[in-house]
Amino acid sequence: MSREEDNKAIVGRWFTKFWGETCDLGIVDELAAPDMLLQYSLHAPRRGREDIKAFMTGFRRAFPDLNFWGAGDLIAEGDYVVGRWEGGGTHTGPAFDDFLAGSLPANSGRKMRFTGTTVLKLKDGKIIEEVGLDDGVTALQQLGLIKLAA
Repeated sequence: MSREEDNKAIVGRWFTKFWGETCDLGIVDELAAPDMLLQYSLHAPRRGREDIKAFMTGFRRAFPDLNFWGAGDLIAEGDYVVGRWEGGGTHTGPAFDDFLAGSLPANSGRKMRFTGTTVLKLKDGKIIEEVGLDDGVTALQQLGLIKLAA
């Protein structure tokens, strides 16, 4: 397989095992570089395996049905893989204060469903960064954290 095909296979496993319906945090140690950067508009950037695991543990505790899935084929060029996705979940867990735009009280019952595009950079078979552009405005509106201007 080419380097691009290898990288797409790694990212495909990451999307399924980390962002999918169930999360296997062991995948972080397997596929993420020790100082990996994880950055999306809804949350503060995370760096390193332990920080990324802590982020996902809290996110899934607050949104137990959290699930993201691919919305198109992965595209690879050199060390980069790009993927489009959609997903979301329902806030039925504890209070959640990880959103940059505000906090949710415990068990708000609010649902979010949104889309995004993510660019991942790999080096030597490890993900060194995942930077996503998501439709965070939609998610924050659905969660009641921001309102549309009248």
